Amino acid sequence: MLLALAQWLQTDASFLRVINYLTFRAVMAAITALAIGLVCGPWVIRKLTAMKVGQAVRTDGPQTHLIKSGTPTMGGVLVLIAIAVATLLWADLTNRFIWIVLLVTFGFGLIGWVDDYRKVVHKDPRGMASREKYFWQSVIGLFAAVYLAFSVSEANNARVFDLFMAWVHSGFSLELPARTDLMLPFFKSISYPLGTLGFIALTYFVIVGSSNAVNLTDGLDGLVIMPVVLVGSGLGVFAYVMGSAVYSKYLLFPHIPGAGELLIFCTAMSGAGLAFLWYNTHPAQVFMGDVGALALGGALGTIAVIVRQEIVLFVMGGIFVVETLSVMLQVSWFKFTKRRFGEGRRIFKMAPLHHHFELSGWKETQVVVRFWIVTLMLVLIGLSTLKLR
Repeated sequence: MLLALAQWLQTDASFLRVINYLTFRAVMAAITALAIGLVCGPWVIRKLTAMKVGQAVRTDGPQTHLIKSGTPTMGGVLVLIAIAVATLLWADLTNRFIWIVLLVTFGFGLIGWVDDYRKVVHKDPRGMASREKYFWQSVIGLFAAVYLAFSVSEANNARVFDLFMAWVHSGFSLELPARTDLMLPFFKSISYPLGTLGFIALTYFVIVGSSNAVNLTDGLDGLVIMPVVLVGSGLGVFAYVMGSAVYSKYLLFPHIPGAGELLIFCTAMSGAGLAFLWYNTHPAQVFMGDVGALALGGALGTIAVIVRQEIVLFVMGGIFVVETLSVMLQVSWFKFTKRRFGEGRRIFKMAPLHHHFELSGWKETQVVVRFWIVTLMLVLIGLSTLKLR
């Protein structure tokens, strides 16, 4: 919005030309989101408290968590508001990638809102049924996957529809350009062609998978928001590189026209996340809820697909991956042993993994900070793939 206004007025006010610079707008987006989150935080918490949307705590979880019962949840709304305002103010609103990321973010946020609402109203920690939740996630994920398959392949929206129709008329056999191949980190020229259907399938699993992985990680005060900030910032660097014809060529990455504008969204997400952490740090005044976790996870997955760094997301978001695997292993092993021995057995004391460490004697703050440190190291490893190739 401000970019269009500045371009209209810059002939009379030359100082507004600074807004044309992507890096300037990225910094301003972070500051704007941070300011909105810090200023609006107390008001949002009061509203959530007045609505009596207190967190329903699992009775089978760590007993130390019972004191958290009644703490306002659905605080992810604060993050989403800050991201939306900052992005709409500072991003180029003609950019197709900005809108698809916003669509996925707020679509998943709406699913999370309904899930949280049911938890609060019915006082049931399970919330929305898993099948219903996955159905709506799949609807949004598949739509985004199909759109991105052709949007990443072309330089503008006008040609996206033409490419899609050409794919349909070809009997769904049209091949996509090399920039849609699956890239392997640490290798300069090794990539695997996915084909159109392969790209769509991979994108679907990345978006829906990352959304649910972030949601599973959200279980302790401040645990999930800092990794989201760190991973989002790392993806912002990749977006800047992929969107630049100069840097992408120098670093031997495919050039994705328009991807650089996602840096605005990433910095807005980082600023909003830090503001939320101000109120979510232990002891938390507000919890994120599914409305925030599902939305932010979906956003990370979508951005990673656009900048062609699905595997790097897997590395940088290692904490999300391990937390998800701990749940899958725990459930699978429990079901297997119950069928085999008549009694379900567990690998971990409790899943997701952060609860296992809590029950092993770690304090909540120790688990959180140590997970932050691990994420920081993983993000640095991911960023090293920019040059170590």
